[in-house]
Amino acid sequence: MRRVLARGAAGLSLLSLAACAGGSGQGWHGAVQCAPYARQVTHVQLRGDAASWWGQAQGHYPRTHVPHTGAVLVFRATGRLPDGHVSVVRQVRSPREVLVDQANWVPGQVGHGEPVVDVSGRNDWSQVKVWWSPIHAMGKTVYPAYGFILPRG
Repeated sequence: MRRVLARGAAGLSLLSLAACAGGSGQGWHGAVQCAPYARQVTHVQLRGDAASWWGQAQGHYPRTHVPHTGAVLVFRATGRLPDGHVSVVRQVRSPREVLVDQANWVPGQVGHGEPVVDVSGRNDWSQVKVWWSPIHAMGKTVYPAYGFILPRG
C-alpha cells in the first residue's frame, strides 16, 4: 500500500510540472493554467506555450534579466516542463530572490507569494529553484529560465 501511495505522489509531482499552456498535449490541462493566468494578471497579450512567450515578446514587450515587480518570469521548456512555465513577480526581495504568483505549479492551484531563487552562476536568472508548497520547502530541481518580460505601463 505504501508503494502505491508513493508512486501516486510521485506521479502527481511530475504532473504538476508537466505542462503550462496546453500546447504539448502532455500533463495537466485543467481549468487552471499558468499562461492564461499570467496573461489575465499582467495584460501581456501573448499566446501559446509558456516557453514561447520569450521569443514572442521580442519587439513587443521589454525583456530583461533583472527582476521587476509585475514582470513575467519565463521558464524554458524541458523534459519536466514541456511547455515551459510563466510566473508573475509579486515582490522583489533581493537581486536573487523574488516572490511570485503562479498557476498550476501545483496542479489546478494558484500559488501566491511563492519564493523563486536565482541560482545561476552569473546572477542572470538563467537557472532558478522554485518553492514546492506540498513539502513547504524550496524544491531541489534547477529549472532553466529565459528572464523577465515587462508589461507595458
